[in-house]
This record gives sequence, C-alpha cells and structure tokens, in this order.
Amino acid sequence: MERVGEELGKVRPQRVKRIAKELVGRYPDKFTTNFEDNKKLIETLIETSSIKLRNRIAGYITSLIVAMQPAQTEELE
Repeated sequence: MERVGEELGKVRPQRVKRIAKELVGRYPDKFTTNFEDNKKLIETLIETSSIKLRNRIAGYITSLIVAMQPAQTEELE
C-alpha cells in the first residue's frame, strides 16, 4: 500500500556510494548535474569493472551534485 506524501529512496550498494563520495571529495569542481558528462569523466578517472557500475556511480554523483546545489544557492543569498 502506498502512503500519500511519502517518497522512498533508491537502494544503492555501499560500494557505489563510497566510490562516488570519494570522487566528489577529490574532484568537487569537475562534476556537474549532467549525467552524460559525469559518466565520461568517471571513465577517465577510474577503471570500473562494468559499464553498469560506472553508470550507477555517475547517477549517484549526479544526484549528489543536484542535492548540493540548493544548499549552495541558499548560502549565497
């Protein structure tokens, strides 16, 4: 049964989250809100065992950057 007003988060493996947070920590200015650009950047930065893993990492990084942007704009105001 679905509850009104309650959104569930996406389930991601800890490995994806750990790698993504480490990359954003090392290269905070290189990643953008564009998934395709992030995917290409990850391909140059690390060797992934699969395309699916690379895409999951890029997707999580994209969502992290999007989540950080509203916080940054509030700080500027």
